[in-house]
Amino acid sequence: MACPAFVAGDFRIFDVKGFKPRMTEIRTRVRPKLDAFGESLSSSVGRSVGGEVFAHVAKHMRRTVNPPDDTWVAFGPDARGYKKHSHFKIAVSRNCVRFLFEIGPEHADKRRWASTWKKNAPKVGPVLRRVKHLAWFKNEHDEEPASPLSDFTPEKLGELADELIRTRDGQFVVGRAVPADEAARWTEAQYRSAALETFRTLAPLYRLR
Repeated sequence: MACPAFVAGDFRIFDVKGFKPRMTEIRTRVRPKLDAFGESLSSSVGRSVGGEVFAHVAKHMRRTVNPPDDTWVAFGPDARGYKKHSHFKIAVSRNCVRFLFEIGPEHADKRRWASTWKKNAPKVGPVLRRVKHLAWFKNEHDEEPASPLSDFTPEKLGELADELIRTRDGQFVVGRAVPADEAARWTEAQYRSAALETFRTLAPLYRLR
């Protein structure tokens, strides 16, 4: 099994021009590491959320021309796919690695989840605001977060649910970004620790129904 620690060269594959050349680099260099993360972390993530979790590595099947700017392994409750459910994600791109919780555009019931989050944000929000590095991202593919969670009051955190349902493509994304130059020096153990610590902190969001 490949060591899932990303090295400097793994980040530079996103400089490769052209769909086929970049996809070849993703398949040969990065996807085996994401597969290894999925295999090694699923059980621990499942224990954090109190249920079985399945890993899904991005295949980018919908793309045929424009090469992806990031790739990932997602963790969700359904063996058939993750996009219709709350999920965690480890995503790698040119400038960072991100450890994320997402309600994506294809979630099966965004309106219900948004309503539940608004009810729970006053209780969960103060805990999240105290966790170092956690931030809100406007989009799942953004490398730079829009704002640290510490900048939000619990009430304003609850209002982020409005972004989820305001448009068809609305999403809710929170987590942590680690710059590539720092992440390239990390060991496999440091990646595992960062992923599990972030996901455990965000587990109350994953369990919302």
